[in-house]
Amino acid sequence: MHKHSATDLLRSMINITLPEPLVARRLSFYLAMEEYVARQQLSDDAFFLWQVEPSVIYGRNQVVENEVNLEYCQAHGIQLFQRKSGGGCVYADRDNLMLSYITKEEQVGFAFNRFINMVLLVLRKMGIEATGTRHNDIMIGDRKVCGTACRKTSYGSIVHSTMLYDTNMENMLHAITPTQQKLAKNGVESVRQRITLLKDYTTLTLDEVKTLVLRTLCNEERMLTADDVAQIEEIEKQYH
Repeated sequence: MHKHSATDLLRSMINITLPEPLVARRLSFYLAMEEYVARQQLSDDAFFLWQVEPSVIYGRNQVVENEVNLEYCQAHGIQLFQRKSGGGCVYADRDNLMLSYITKEEQVGFAFNRFINMVLLVLRKMGIEATGTRHNDIMIGDRKVCGTACRKTSYGSIVHSTMLYDTNMENMLHAITPTQQKLAKNGVESVRQRITLLKDYTTLTLDEVKTLVLRTLCNEERMLTADDVAQIEEIEKQYH
């Protein structure tokens, strides 16, 4: 698993961009953007990067009270969102990077597989030896640097991932509250022992990492229009 040829990994993929990239958007906007792009049924796969203010996103099957410290989030201005894909609870802020991959591939396993290999290719270009797991995480050594989730739609598959370049560790440790049973299952005593940060393995800045990702994976750029953005904002209302 997680093996593809370079030719397959680098087949045509479109980088989707926004007309006003510096406008601050809520996490829900980017989830809606994934849906909107999927509905366009583009001839090629699509991909985009995004960053958000401090937010927690939890999976469709999770009970938020069991996974999130709601009192801490409220006190520290951390927003909460539920995505339509499965998987675990994730903290995100401006210091880490969110990746979205939209493909017409209907087999979720194949979509996951290709996405994981694309990220591994980028990390290898950075001189970082990483591996994919059967749970579709990306590891450096025995610590996770990327977690992924996938959602099958009538238009194909949407895969999204959090790449931990850096993060507010205090917020991450206190906003997400996995059970002691879950921690014990992974053989660790704290969230910090389960993850690692990309900045500890590279001299590249976060902006340089973003540039490398796009140059490695995308060979075309398509900018959304103001009308596209308006339609995404309509879809976004489902996430409020």
